[in-house]
Amino acid sequence: MNRIEVKDLNVYFGDAHILKNINTEIPKNTVTALIGPSGCGKSTFLRTINRMNDLIPSFRKEGDIILDEEDIYSPKYDVASLRKKVGMVFQKPNPFPKSIFENVAYGLKVHGIDDKDFLHQQVEESLKAAALWGEVEDKLDNSAMSLSGGQQQRLCIARTIANNPEVILMDEPCSALDPISTTKIEDLIHKLKNDYTIIIVTHNMQQATRVSKYTSFFLNGEIIESNLTDKLFIEPKVKKTEEYITGRFG
Repeated sequence: MNRIEVKDLNVYFGDAHILKNINTEIPKNTVTALIGPSGCGKSTFLRTINRMNDLIPSFRKEGDIILDEEDIYSPKYDVASLRKKVGMVFQKPNPFPKSIFENVAYGLKVHGIDDKDFLHQQVEESLKAAALWGEVEDKLDNSAMSLSGGQQQRLCIARTIANNPEVILMDEPCSALDPISTTKIEDLIHKLKNDYTIIIVTHNMQQATRVSKYTSFFLNGEIIESNLTDKLFIEPKVKKTEEYITGRFG
C-alpha cells in the first residue's frame, strides 16, 4: 500500500520552475531517501508534502499529492490536520527555548490537550521512542538548550512523534551532528520505520544505503531515477545516476 502518491507535480516560485513533472510513490512504513546535489529540489519537494511552501507568496504548483487517498491540496483539506499527520525534522536542531518537557508537550497543548497525566505519559513515551528518555528522565525541567546537538535533534524527533504523525519528513537531520550522534539518529530511523513512513533528504550516500529501502535521485528539479536503494546504488539504470553516486559531480 502506498501512503503517498505524487502525480505530475510541478512547483514554481515566481517564474522559477523548481520541480518538474515529479511522479513517484512512497510506500507505507518504509524509509525513502532523496539524494542529489544542492539546489536540485529535494527540500522543496519535502516541503510540498506538508504544505510549508504555502507560506511563500510566490509559490504555486500543478499536479497532485495524494496522502492516504486524499488530495492534500484540495480546498477542503485542513492544513492544520495535515501538519499534525506529517511531521518535520529540520537540518539543524530547533528546540524551543523552553524545558525539555515543554518542548515535547508543546504540540499537544496547542491542540488543546491539558490533562496532566496524559501529557506526562505522552512525553515519556515520545522520549522513549526517540531513544532519549534514559538521558533526560531526571532533567525534564531543564532547558532544552542545555542538551548537546545530537540530543536536541532527538528531542525534536520526540516533539514530532508526540503529535502521533503518520509521516515524518527529515531534511538532512544529521548534517550538523558528529558521527556518534549521527549513528544514534540512524539507529532511531531504523526503529521508527515500523510505525511511520519516513522520507529523508541526505547528501551522505552511505547514510542513504544504511537507512533507506528506496532512493530517488533528484537533478535540476527532476527525479532522474527511483528504485530500491540496493539496486539504485549497485546497478543504476541512468548514466547521470551512476556519475553522481560515484562522485563524478555533485
